[in-house]
Amino acid sequence: MEEKIKVMIVDDNVEFVKLLTMFVDSQKDMEVVGSLNDGSAVVAKIKEWKPDVLLLDIIMPERDGLAVLEDLEESALEKRPNIVVMSAIGQEKITSKAMALGASYYVIKPFDLDTLVERLRELTVPSLAVYENKGPKYVTTKSVSINTEPVEVKVTNLIHDLGVPAHIKGYQYLREAIIMAVGNQDIINSVTKMMYPLLAKRYQTTPSRVERAIRHAIEVAWNRGEIAVHDKIFGYTVNSNKGKPTNSEFIALIADKIRLEHLECVAR
Repeated sequence: MEEKIKVMIVDDNVEFVKLLTMFVDSQKDMEVVGSLNDGSAVVAKIKEWKPDVLLLDIIMPERDGLAVLEDLEESALEKRPNIVVMSAIGQEKITSKAMALGASYYVIKPFDLDTLVERLRELTVPSLAVYENKGPKYVTTKSVSINTEPVEVKVTNLIHDLGVPAHIKGYQYLREAIIMAVGNQDIINSVTKMMYPLLAKRYQTTPSRVERAIRHAIEVAWNRGEIAVHDKIFGYTVNSNKGKPTNSEFIALIADKIRLEHLECVAR
């Protein structure tokens, strides 16, 4: 069995870290070995976790990404990880400084998650590299742009409008599942083998309990929610004579709706 690419994430946006962690862990050849929400303990944790790649946010309170890069320059690490800097700021002065301090890639938020993991593979597996290795790269992506904060808000609002009560267990599982599907549309084809186990691991439960809780949440929404709201969100994609959608249908339809809305925003 091949060793997985070890990824460490440092970003002050807790929800973004959760989404990125789930997406990276859903890759067969990758795993997140740890994450932090500030830059103060990065060097110590690199020594402990020994990541192959460090995903580092530039703008953070306490100690920002540039300060972390300076810490790494001064530290005596046995193995320095490849560093991918993430930021919503694309100013040349900042990107140049990050590159000068040893960053391998600079990715502008919002970015496509599939493209990001391909870049991680290129960094850690030389045979997969698409570009000649002539120093650090400045990278932006123009594919499906996913801004994690609006996605989270949109998912929460949609499932609330559909009538999923926030106090039941399936609410949180369903919300996280939809966010995962927005970031990685292929995961919907592996709901049983990938999505449920990932959610079970995160919430320290079993895949079967995750499946049942999500099914119950959808049943509650379908039985108690307003038909007009269901029709507005799902249109004719779910046959009313058939009854409620399956877990995978519900998750896929909501994720597709949000993804299409993002594409429309990018196209404007």
